[in-house]
Amino acid sequence: MTQRDYAQLFMVSGYRKRSSRGVSSGSSDLPDPQLLAIGMQIRRLREEGGYSLEQLAERSGLSFRGLIYIEHGQRNASVLTLLRIAAGLDVHPARLFDGLSCMSSPAEAGG
Repeated sequence: MTQRDYAQLFMVSGYRKRSSRGVSSGSSDLPDPQLLAIGMQIRRLREEGGYSLEQLAERSGLSFRGLIYIEHGQRNASVLTLLRIAAGLDVHPARLFDGLSCMSSPAEAGG
């Protein structure tokens, strides 16, 4: 996927950057494409399994809000968190990364 593909998927996910007053700031500050892709894969697996966010939160021992942030690419989940999500989804952890390419993040590419 290209950077533009990730940006389009990001916009479809419904994320909007908010200022401290809850109003869109108009900034183009997008999440890391890899975090977004992982989040979208988690959401896809959750929906395929028929789980709501509330059910996955309970099954994985994570907070509802934390899962939302992860699905929207706004949080860099730890390995342990990803293992808990995979267990909650009843899938092998590698499934969370299906279809992802090994691309460098903007921070690594820029130096």
